[in-house]
Amino acid sequence: MIERVYFGFPRLAAPDPVCIRIYVMTSRFGRRRDMRAPSDRNLTYTIVERLGQSIVTGAYNAKTGFPVESALCETFKASRSVLREAVKMLTAKGLLAARPRQGTWVEPEDSWNLLDPDVLRWLTERKFSLELLTEFTEVRMAVEPMAASLAARCAKPATLIPIRDAISRIKAAARGDDDPLESEIAFHVAVLRASGNRFYSQLEDLIDTALRISIRLTNQFKGPAHGEVSARKRVLDAIEARDGRKAHAHMEVLLREVLEVIAMAEKKQRRRA
Repeated sequence: MIERVYFGFPRLAAPDPVCIRIYVMTSRFGRRRDMRAPSDRNLTYTIVERLGQSIVTGAYNAKTGFPVESALCETFKASRSVLREAVKMLTAKGLLAARPRQGTWVEPEDSWNLLDPDVLRWLTERKFSLELLTEFTEVRMAVEPMAASLAARCAKPATLIPIRDAISRIKAAARGDDDPLESEIAFHVAVLRASGNRFYSQLEDLIDTALRISIRLTNQFKGPAHGEVSARKRVLDAIEARDGRKAHAHMEVLLREVLEVIAMAEKKQRRRA
């Protein structure tokens, strides 16, 4: 049996509870790497966490405005210097902008640094969005098949071990002996790393977040992906055979399945409208 524990922490806005469960899910088989909210950071990071969540989940936006400095200092019992440091950090993430005598305001979503690990994590706390999932999957389509192809050409024997281990974990998950989501993430991350491309490796958090969001949708329409090992094994077989074309094609098939499920969900959504 998989033991899941759900954690929560204070927030200014209460996002959809289903979204919270995705982000906080852990198990005895592993935890999220860098995508968890910190518990022991100093006050500056606590403020960044709370305000970042509230901006991304929509509690603060261009219409509602952003609280003035004095109000935030009172809310967090913080000095102006601490609060200003937190605002600087959120500004660096593209969430806020500030100018002398004009105050601080929430930037439009197009300005957010969507590859920032914190912003990605906060995005999972929003209400489920097919549009967001589509965008995630389109990025994955542009990256993961090529990463598999590069792995087939460039991977060293040592970098193939994590892919094999991940497939073993997926098999174990089908028996209830491992976490299905964590094992799936391990597989895709291992392929990115095996590509040898340092830029692809920097997208691990994006892949992590995309899978945590998409797993709800694919499970709803197809059921849990227990036992769907053969498709992943075909990717590994092509990489080990140094066949970049097949590795690319097999990884692309995995991602096209997600896009097909999204299309089914969109049709269902339109029928309800």
